[in-house]
Amino acid sequence: MRLRKLPRHYAGLVQPLVLTMLMTCVVSAISVLRSQGFDAGFIDVWPTAWLISWAAAYPVILLILPLVRRIVAATVES
Repeated sequence: MRLRKLPRHYAGLVQPLVLTMLMTCVVSAISVLRSQGFDAGFIDVWPTAWLISWAAAYPVILLILPLVRRIVAATVES
């Protein structure tokens, strides 16, 4: 069974979604490891830390992505 793909016009929402999920996953894991170390409590704390950081990062990236694209276009040859 093959999953249906989303139409192309959703790429502008899906790419930042996946990017922020992966980046906040790594950054929150590092942050929790630095603050409390890798003990039994890590698994209790880290998913909540990740969800909070992702909930903040996704809307922020949607807001700043047009600015980032303009900066990149101004600094990189097309």
